[in-house]
Amino acid sequence: MFFVTEEKDMEKRIEKITRHAEVSEKAIEQYLVRKVKELGGVCLKYSNAGMVGYPDRVCLLPGRWAFWVELKSKGGRLSEVQKARQWQIRRLGHPVYVCRSRADVDGVLELYREEEL
Repeated sequence: MFFVTEEKDMEKRIEKITRHAEVSEKAIEQYLVRKVKELGGVCLKYSNAGMVGYPDRVCLLPGRWAFWVELKSKGGRLSEVQKARQWQIRRLGHPVYVCRSRADVDGVLELYREEEL
């Protein structure tokens, strides 16, 4: 009986880990990169040691489309500096999206598919 309970507990833990992997920031980022590539674009990782708060990725799609994406795991919040950077980028006329799931990524990319890449 002890082993059955232990096995069920282990199955629940494995299921929880698997669900987390699907919604982790890293998993969402990998999904974004793959989907942008499928559209013929590139998804560049943005990192600049001297400039904090910028979104994680810059996506470049055929047809002169460029936009920024901040990736967050489910429940992840934007810091104040991230909010300020997004405001700054949008003020310059560039779109910025926050994606917390694969569905969010699909929703963003659907906006650009409608423009007939």
